[in-house]
Amino acid sequence: MIMLTRLSGQAFALNSDLIERAEATPDTVVTLVDGTKHVVSESVAEVAQRVKSFRASVLALATDFEADQGGVPSLRLLPSDPAGN
Repeated sequence: MIMLTRLSGQAFALNSDLIERAEATPDTVVTLVDGTKHVVSESVAEVAQRVKSFRASVLALATDFEADQGGVPSLRLLPSDPAGN
């Protein structure tokens, strides 16, 4: 999610995976894949930068998670019960 600001000054969070396009008309209009439009005070460049930063943070967190796991999957095989149970 990225934080954006409506022209009224109200902040809101937007799922950046749903953005189809952002246009300057001259106000910035963010159009979602379902056709919903949001007019925001941020520039197109700022919207794009926030999307990039958000996606980079997701990758960084995933890398940190893998490093915490030692690069080894968290599942492991247990030896069979010698009694056959």
